[in-house]
Amino acid sequence: MKENINKLFENWDETMIWSCLGGIMGEIHTNLSGDAAMAILGDFAFFAGNPSEELIRFKPESCRQDFIIMVPQNAMWGDLIEKCYGEKAKKVIRYAIKKETDIFDVEKLKQAVVSLPVGYELKVIGDAEYHMCRENGWANDLVSQYKDYNTYNELGLGAAVLKDGELVAGASSYSTYDKGIEIEIDTREDHRRKGLAYVCGAKLILECLKKGLYPSWDAQNKWSVALAEKLGYHFSHEYAAYEVKDKLVIRSQKHE
Repeated sequence: MKENINKLFENWDETMIWSCLGGIMGEIHTNLSGDAAMAILGDFAFFAGNPSEELIRFKPESCRQDFIIMVPQNAMWGDLIEKCYGEKAKKVIRYAIKKETDIFDVEKLKQAVVSLPVGYELKVIGDAEYHMCRENGWANDLVSQYKDYNTYNELGLGAAVLKDGELVAGASSYSTYDKGIEIEIDTREDHRRKGLAYVCGAKLILECLKKGLYPSWDAQNKWSVALAEKLGYHFSHEYAAYEVKDKLVIRSQKHE
């Protein structure tokens, strides 16, 4: 079964899928016939194989939110998502960033880190910063996939910017796979356009390089693409996804 599932997701260059396949984070579900699979982690669900309405309409018990970003393997999956959810499925364009090793200019990243504006403090995310992220809605996704600080300390990694002791920006692992992390980055609205995301991103990349981890980046919008390119990444391609709000649950099989 596992070999068949791996084949369904073959050549899909997505670290959250790798997290699920590796049993590190997330879950894999299959339809009853076993010719389709869903990798689900946090707010993201990836669909592969023969398009299956059973899987598209399935919501695992672990998925407690009423919002999910569905990523189809191809247009047939996308058409089925639209058929199943109609106006509840908002089609969006996301931007894949190339996964290239040895492309980062370490000295440039170090210069970015020291460009932190006066009055701000940059820290690697520790216990206190983890809980600050948890307690601030805008920053929750920086650590939300790690159930507690011990789990984050074991699997995750991040950088935070503080102002007068308050969290105002951060770059962190949204998820973890065996060779690296998927980056999540955000700045509190009243502290944007000050270069804080650039500083956090540079610090996180440097920390990853120290540990031999790859800092994978996927962009929600063109602003994120521009920031990634400023940090040394290269744009790969656009792809379609669907932002779906629904509570429907039907039975499916989980791959253990």
